[in-house]
Amino acid sequence: MIIPDFSREEKLLKKGYKSIAGVDEAGRGPLAGPVVAAAVIFSDAKITRELIRNGVRDSKTISERKREYFYNIITENAKDWSVGIVSEEIIDKINILQATKVAMRKAIEKLHVKPDFLLIDGINVLDNFPTSQMAIPKADQTIFSVSAASILAKVTRDRILLELDKQYPDYGFAKHKGYGTKFHLEMISKNGPCKIHRKSFAPMKNIEPLSNNEK
Repeated sequence: MIIPDFSREEKLLKKGYKSIAGVDEAGRGPLAGPVVAAAVIFSDAKITRELIRNGVRDSKTISERKREYFYNIITENAKDWSVGIVSEEIIDKINILQATKVAMRKAIEKLHVKPDFLLIDGINVLDNFPTSQMAIPKADQTIFSVSAASILAKVTRDRILLELDKQYPDYGFAKHKGYGTKFHLEMISKNGPCKIHRKSFAPMKNIEPLSNNEK
């Protein structure tokens, strides 16, 4: 397992940057629900080393129970943090890549501490954004602040899907969180897409949605 560290942030702090935000998203691939991004700022290397020793990692590599635990620890110890949420309706209108960028912008702009450098997971920087930034593939695995952001984004989105499961119990959102599992695809085929399905994603393009009375 790859262990993240705080070295990239420390190098930027030594260069004079004051507030470096790690930015990541959750929910690009699912067939339903929003995409969620998080921005997290840490400035205390001692705290980050302790969190790394305790097991903070990329959200995809740790259990749901650990993500919930670390969510609380991260939000209590970060210099600042925030999340941005973009609905499935907007995803269908502007595509998932652009919706992800909007979610990231929302998360960054909601921070109380204005960041002066962004470390973004992936290959895409934010277009026409005034803050210095760097996109780094697999940053959620190697850069602590981005790993922390991945946990906040994932936990936030999972909590949203647990609530949506109560509204649409026939689809199993509490279990698969909107991803295209065999069961989920079977339920879409059986029931048709519901309101929170991304209509621009396959297989919804070729399936009739439920009527208004059934949604």
